[in-house]
Amino acid sequence: MTPVLTVLQISAPVFLLAGLGFAWVRAGYDYDTAFVTRLAMTLAVPCLVFTALATGTVDPAAAGRVALASLTVYLALFAVFRAVCAALGLDPRTYWAPLVIGNTGNLGLPLALFAFGEIGLGYAVVVFSVTTILQFTLGIWIVSGGGNPLRAAREPMVVATLLGALFLWRGWPVPQVAADALGLIGQMAIPLMLLTLGVAMARLSPAGLLPMAGLSLLKLGLCTALAWGIGAAGFGLSGVPLGVLVVQLATPVAVTSYLLALKYEADAPPVAGLVVVSTAMSVVALPLILALFV
Repeated sequence: MTPVLTVLQISAPVFLLAGLGFAWVRAGYDYDTAFVTRLAMTLAVPCLVFTALATGTVDPAAAGRVALASLTVYLALFAVFRAVCAALGLDPRTYWAPLVIGNTGNLGLPLALFAFGEIGLGYAVVVFSVTTILQFTLGIWIVSGGGNPLRAAREPMVVATLLGALFLWRGWPVPQVAADALGLIGQMAIPLMLLTLGVAMARLSPAGLLPMAGLSLLKLGLCTALAWGIGAAGFGLSGVPLGVLVVQLATPVAVTSYLLALKYEADAPPVAGLVVVSTAMSVVALPLILALFV
């Protein structure tokens, strides 16, 4: 099989399932986003995160390097995009966090699974965990204009991440019955996230898409370059860990960023525009990036 067909085979199921969610809403069928999102974010995804860390085949030392690399890349991105906001006169509450935080859950996890298998999913969960903690601490602090970043301690995904990391670090076994039950629940996460991503895209009504194209392209370029440079040169990553790091950081603006902008009364329409444009770009960009690693 040619490399092009391999990449298409990997990425097609991800975008097709998201497209199914998009088509479902466009056809006029009901989709209770609030219920499905609550089910996924408070039950299915935490179970997926915990089992991937605690019962997976990821090497703890390599997972630690990926986690530190992810954190370093994110801190660099926060610094760079704060400067971009200042240089372009953009409101940091609106643009800063969305330009940094990618869709490492709904899009990144299934893409890593299809591209790199279970081992890739394990590393992707590590990056997603770092993303989640940062989004629900620093990200909320930015978009809300202040507040207590420690509220993240109440998030099920953060609890599952820390607990799974503890099991991974200590090498504790998970009882088989519990592992099977949690794994079964976690299997719901990826289909639910992809369907909900498509539904959210179908329901967004952003204004001024064209100005968002430049920012989306800038995000894609900087996130990819910094992830690759810091991961390879700074932490010695290569192969699957480096590929997962780069693909995860190159994902488009997360739909969660739009939901947080609504919740904390930031300027939500531009964030919606970033979500739509960057996701459209990712249909072409992510397969091209994947082709460099598979």
